[in-house]
Amino acid sequence: MTRRRSGWRHSEELAVKVRAGLLWSLFDNLVGRAGQVVMGIVLARLLAPSEFGVFSAALVAFTLIVNVSELGVSVAVVREPERTDAIAPTVATISILSASTLAAVLFVAAPWVAAALHNPGATGSLQILSGALVIAGISAVPAALVQQRFRQDIQTAADVTNLAVSLAVAVPMAAAGFGPSSLAWAWVASNAASAAILVGFSGRSWRPGLDRAEVRGLLRFGLPLAASGLLVFAVLNVDYVVVSRVLGPAALGVYVLAFNLSSWPVKMFSQSVRSVSLPAFARLRNRPARLEEVFTRSMSQLLALALPICALLAALAVPAVRFVYGDRWAGASRALVWLAVVGALRVAFELTYDLIVALGHSSAVFRVQILWLVALVPVLTFGAHLGGIDGVGVGHLVVALGIVTPAYLLLLRGHGIALHRLAAAVARPFLGAAAAFGVAWIVHRQFREPFVALAVAAIAGVGAHAAVMWGAVTRWRAERPATVTGPSGEAAVIDPRRVDPVVKVSA
Repeated sequence: MTRRRSGWRHSEELAVKVRAGLLWSLFDNLVGRAGQVVMGIVLARLLAPSEFGVFSAALVAFTLIVNVSELGVSVAVVREPERTDAIAPTVATISILSASTLAAVLFVAAPWVAAALHNPGATGSLQILSGALVIAGISAVPAALVQQRFRQDIQTAADVTNLAVSLAVAVPMAAAGFGPSSLAWAWVASNAASAAILVGFSGRSWRPGLDRAEVRGLLRFGLPLAASGLLVFAVLNVDYVVVSRVLGPAALGVYVLAFNLSSWPVKMFSQSVRSVSLPAFARLRNRPARLEEVFTRSMSQLLALALPICALLAALAVPAVRFVYGDRWAGASRALVWLAVVGALRVAFELTYDLIVALGHSSAVFRVQILWLVALVPVLTFGAHLGGIDGVGVGHLVVALGIVTPAYLLLLRGHGIALHRLAAAVARPFLGAAAAFGVAWIVHRQFREPFVALAVAAIAGVGAHAAVMWGAVTRWRAERPATVTGPSGEAAVIDPRRVDPVVKVSA
């Protein structure tokens, strides 16, 4: 009895930490998205599209490298808290040596990397960004410790500091005419500031050490994660490379703005849900009927939040871009129409991804990612030649609807999800989004002033969506939330610790 009470008390304490962490994560997400929007608006009025494009090209190459800079070994600290003392010094050594070596290689190879991107102006930005690789290596273990201990409050402080320093550096330098270098220096300075927060408040400082007995196991664990991360990164960033090579830096700058806008619902809603979806699904993997019910309900509610925003972005792309960013960025609105629809599909893809991984079939989603990448390269290239960034947006939608959606539906059916019940559950969110799109599109065409068109049409679209969704919301409120239980019947703690494999570069 004493042991059971002790375990119950421990679960309660952990549950409190998890709830607090989720609240901090939501706050961090809200502040971060709002700050990025503000920063994007300010910099869009100080920098030309071509300057954004130069930095975006450099950021693609940098992010590709930083994803593997510590060879995936820091995740071992998050997943094995009981072995922190044994592995952290070796993880720190591997991370620092690997990141520093890659930083030196990037600095020297920057001209060739920029030329490969058909963007020679990105050389200077790449060399500046190489400094951020060293920072990433130094902060790898502290960042893992913060995640391991559910200290999202520290992570939030680091992220808010990062945003503040980025604004403080980028805006004055951009106004002074430093161009893309202002963004690169802001990136390095902000990452150094956030790393200082993580190192100072992670709880312990780890000096590098080397236990040869641990090296092989850490690399055997980390290298597959790093390789998987590279593939997912390629899927989500191949469009930047295609636009840069085919259409040039000015078009890339406009495209980046459109993609960032289209990704807002994904980052706001999907990422928040994904902090708990994988472990929650894993708890139910031996109860297929209950798992199907929870997944279907989660998909319906998530789409009810994300779809209307995606629909409004598509319907109001022209007045939104004109009002927020100015007329010289108007070209982004045409691509945004298609990319907003892709954003809605990505929300569904990511929740499905978590379900399949929770069931232990990560190789299946890995194959979907390969299929996705193989299809994207020729389709996006053809679309870019045929229709510019508009064609790239259409290409994304064609691949998402014609290849990725059927692939994920086949996986769901093969893993016990009844597609007819899933379709019934998501039908109303899709109808509500369609109503929001239609009403907003009709209303905004009645006004010439962008702000008036945006405000009136958005309100009308939200009203149309609410009218369609009213019955579903009433039913959800009447239903009691499901409780996930452990093997012995006690309330299970949902653990949000996971490595999010989905990374899209944002300039």
